[in-house]
Amino acid sequence: MFIPGQIISLFTFPGVIVHELAHQLYCRWLKVPVFKVVYFQVGNPAGYVVHEKPKSVVHTALISCGPFMINTLLGFFIALPSAILLRLGGDIGFINYLMLYLGISIAMHAFPSTTDGEVLWNAVKEQNKPWYVKALVAPIVGFIYLGALGSMFWLDLAYGFGVAIGLPWLFLAWGV
Repeated sequence: MFIPGQIISLFTFPGVIVHELAHQLYCRWLKVPVFKVVYFQVGNPAGYVVHEKPKSVVHTALISCGPFMINTLLGFFIALPSAILLRLGGDIGFINYLMLYLGISIAMHAFPSTTDGEVLWNAVKEQNKPWYVKALVAPIVGFIYLGALGSMFWLDLAYGFGVAIGLPWLFLAWGV
C-alpha cells in the first residue's frame, strides 16, 4: 500500500520535529553554526537544518546520524511506561495511547535521510580522506540508503513499533 511521504510526515510530525532537533543539537554540541532550522513543513523535505560545514568527517557523521541515536532513545523512553502497562494488561487510557503514538512516531523518524547520507559521503570525498576513512564511512552511507529503500516497505514504521513496543516487551520477557 503506497501512501505519499507528505501524508506520513503529517501524521507523524512529532518524529520529524525531533529528527531536526537532533541535527540541531549535534550542531550545537559540536559548535557548528546553524543558519536555519525548519522543524516541520508540509512538503519535501518535511524539515531541515542548514548549518556550516563541519570541521571533520567525524563531526559530519555525528550530525548526519544524530537523529538515529536521539530519536531511538527518546522514542523508547517516552513509550516505555505505556508499553509495559499495555503488555501487563493494565488499564490503558488516552494518555498511554498518546505516549505510544509519540514513541512510535519519534522512533520511526530515527533513520537519517538520503540527504544526510549524501552530505556524509561528500565530506569524505571533498576532504581527500585516506581509503580507510572511506571504508569506514561507506557502510554507514550504505545503511542510510538501505533505510531509505526500506521505508518504501514500511521499515521505518516497523522500527518505530519495535523500539517503542517490542523492546519494552522483550525486556519484560527477559525479566529486566
